[in-house]
Amino acid sequence: MQTDFFIDLLHKVKEFENSGNYKPNSNVEDFRMWMNDKKYSDESPTKLFKNENHKVAFTENEICKQILLLGRYSKLLIRKGLGDFPDLANEEFTYIYRLKDEPNLTKIQLIERNGHEKQTGTQIIKRLLEAEFIEEKNDEDDKRSKRLNLTKKGEETFHQSVTKVNQISKLLSAKLNIEEKDELLNTLKKLNEFHAHLFLNYKGFSVEKINETFGDPIM
Repeated sequence: MQTDFFIDLLHKVKEFENSGNYKPNSNVEDFRMWMNDKKYSDESPTKLFKNENHKVAFTENEICKQILLLGRYSKLLIRKGLGDFPDLANEEFTYIYRLKDEPNLTKIQLIERNGHEKQTGTQIIKRLLEAEFIEEKNDEDDKRSKRLNLTKKGEETFHQSVTKVNQISKLLSAKLNIEEKDELLNTLKKLNEFHAHLFLNYKGFSVEKINETFGDPIM
């Protein structure tokens, strides 16, 4: 049994060496990642849908899966990277960075810029106010509305955290080269522009109605 295992392992190593993933400086981690990708490819989710007689938009489902996974990985990395800034380690840092870029936003503007529902965004703003990272003042044109800006403490925290955020951003970009990063950035911007439009203008619509309006629904 052990001999068969090592023979099979050597065959896998040889297959890896003949693949496009192999590089002269490849290591055990590269081999492991290749094995994981191969396993996933061999056990494609389309098999499940075919067995259940469902029509499948495989590419779109894969895009959805990859986006969800990347979102989870990024949250874990952000919490780890901002360990020295516990008050920013969830979604808070994106609010501070947005206010640094766009001062004097209303609460609802800041929430919508971050793609949050009102209740979630309100809780984040509340935590930032309590931590004295931001301050609010009455809108000069609309006394019912509040305008938000960074405090001195918020400004200092922004500058102190920039290095960590840059490190996180580089890790999230993985080993992509400049051309790949530019291509990915353009694609993500295109996706986010579309979804920002949906978020702002189609909140009350069902998924079916949105799909009928903008896409080719799967029946």
